Amino acid sequence: MVVRVVEGADRPSAGTLRLVVVASIAGAATGVVASTFGLLLEHAASLRGDLIGWAHDRSVLGFAVLLLVVAATTTAAALMVHRMEPHAEGSGIPRVEAIVEGRADPGRARILPVKYVGGLLAIGGGLALGREGPSVQMGGVVASVCARVTRLGRDDLRMVVAGGAAAGLATAFNAPIAGGVFVLEELFKRFDPRASLATLAASGSGFAATHLLHADDLVFTMPTLPAPSLSQAPLVVMVALLCGVLGVAYNRAVMAGLRFVDTTRVPVVVRSLAIGAAVGLLAWLAPGWVGSGDNLTQDALLGHGAVATVVLMLAVRFALGVVSYAANTPGGLFAPMLVLGTESGLLVGLVAAKVTTLAPGMAAALALTGLAAFFTASVQAPVTGLILATEMTGSVTWLPPMLGAVALAMLLARLLGGIPIYDALTARSAHNARVNLEDKGLVA
Repeated sequence: MVVRVVEGADRPSAGTLRLVVVASIAGAATGVVASTFGLLLEHAASLRGDLIGWAHDRSVLGFAVLLLVVAATTTAAALMVHRMEPHAEGSGIPRVEAIVEGRADPGRARILPVKYVGGLLAIGGGLALGREGPSVQMGGVVASVCARVTRLGRDDLRMVVAGGAAAGLATAFNAPIAGGVFVLEELFKRFDPRASLATLAASGSGFAATHLLHADDLVFTMPTLPAPSLSQAPLVVMVALLCGVLGVAYNRAVMAGLRFVDTTRVPVVVRSLAIGAAVGLLAWLAPGWVGSGDNLTQDALLGHGAVATVVLMLAVRFALGVVSYAANTPGGLFAPMLVLGTESGLLVGLVAAKVTTLAPGMAAALALTGLAAFFTASVQAPVTGLILATEMTGSVTWLPPMLGAVALAMLLARLLGGIPIYDALTARSAHNARVNLEDKGLVA
């Protein structure tokens, strides 16, 4: 076989340059959209806290008003999706993945306002959902509009959509590297030059645009962690095994909840009212346990907690995450995963502290390990899990143990037959998109 080297073949073409420019513009626009979304969610969480405080001061009346408000916001978000734009439901990442893979069309631009407003209502109301999923899908919509305006071809359009998704994730978690790597590892499942250029350019420009609006510190803060040593390996293994089992169980529970929703005859209004009222009840009993859960993740990463409380919280947040996602409102899975992962790691550390002496900061280190391990067991994107954990916390001390935990958690998930959550959700999204076209008579 003769290999010919063509002079200039490795240089980016004019088409590649155009792709990168459009991806950068889409990323910057996504940064503006996703960062304002995040800021408004922070205000919504503050208003929810004020409402809960007001409700507790007024006993029965306050309790009734709290349940009514949460039920109303949940129902409004669900109805927006059901009646205005079905493709705006849930995380949005599966929808973007289906577009990137060519299994679905980009859809209408009105996905963006439905996702934006619906996400504010659902997540701000207290459902256990994250902002990263909506940010990713809104980035994909912004990018598809940019690609259509600049008349990019079908393949380049998909790459720009992926870039917009990367910018959305980078903005949501203040993690530009993780945003780009997630798209390449999970959506493209390859690292080719054009895809990498578009994705990283969009992620970087989105991150820059966000910081022009407001400067973010690290998403989570960490105490000083102990230096890793082989003597800690048994605890790391226990965290990996626990997260591997729980990650697979969580994926299956989420999909089971969606199958129930897809087949039930219970009207959307009744279902969403019931879910909203249940979340309102929990908000009354344990105000800090509702919502995306970033406060719970932060506490775990500081090593705070008691065994009984953490066990109860794991059970409640596991169920709440499944029920919240089954409401079919806009909202992501990342943030709830972080809660389950960090609490799982913290639990191992707290139990170990009762039977042996742990170095200061060890419980926090195991919580961080759990974050990466649970994410990997559920999503099966280990590189993203490691980078996400380090970018959000700024801590690299425990990268070697985390690497081992991530590998073991993913191995266990595969041995247990776990299907990556976004693969399962993407298959569902593509199926629903086809059914929608068939109902309109556009597909035979």
